[in-house]
Amino acid sequence: MSLSVMLSQLGSGMLKSMGIFFLTLIFSLPLGLLVSFGRMSKNAVLRTIVKIYISIMRGTPLMLQLLVVYFGPYFLFGMNIGGSYRFTAIIIGFSVNYAAYFAEIYRSGIESMPVGQYEAAKMLGYSKGKTFFKIILPQVIKRILPSITNEVITLVKDTSLSFALAYAEMFTIAKQIAAKETSFVPFIVAAIFYYIFNLVVALVMERIEKKLSYYQ
Repeated sequence: MSLSVMLSQLGSGMLKSMGIFFLTLIFSLPLGLLVSFGRMSKNAVLRTIVKIYISIMRGTPLMLQLLVVYFGPYFLFGMNIGGSYRFTAIIIGFSVNYAAYFAEIYRSGIESMPVGQYEAAKMLGYSKGKTFFKIILPQVIKRILPSITNEVITLVKDTSLSFALAYAEMFTIAKQIAAKETSFVPFIVAAIFYYIFNLVVALVMERIEKKLSYYQ
């Protein structure tokens, strides 16, 4: 196989990996914020349920969670699952997993905010919702951005776990080509693709962090 053909095939796999990456962020970031509200809720039942959810998501392998999401409907409810559900299961699995991690990051940021800011906003006539979204959340985002960046970079690499559901993203394609051609080159090319993707993500997150800096 020529290098151009290999690059073309790995490039198509990289696009699929990027699809998993971006869709996971789109769903898991807002979901994580909602989960963090449940984690900090005054309702003991809700707080306990959310704590158990976070504990399970963080305490079990992501690969196992993907398998449960994909095969669960069949084994639990006897539903027929087809190939079309594979990508949906991947996005659901990744989103609920990363939402748990993001929730704890959000929670740590929100709880680190001084109580005086809430009291001052209340004296100025701000509602709880306006106080949170206009005053607290922008500061929280700045504080938690380095932790979010670490999770986002990890997500780039975790997209390779989609092979567990036989989804042909870049890592799966690299393995197939390597087995067919008995060559290590596809893995090297895949590693370069992952590194460049991670480098771009890191640079973008660093730029956002600088823009949010109070000292710029």
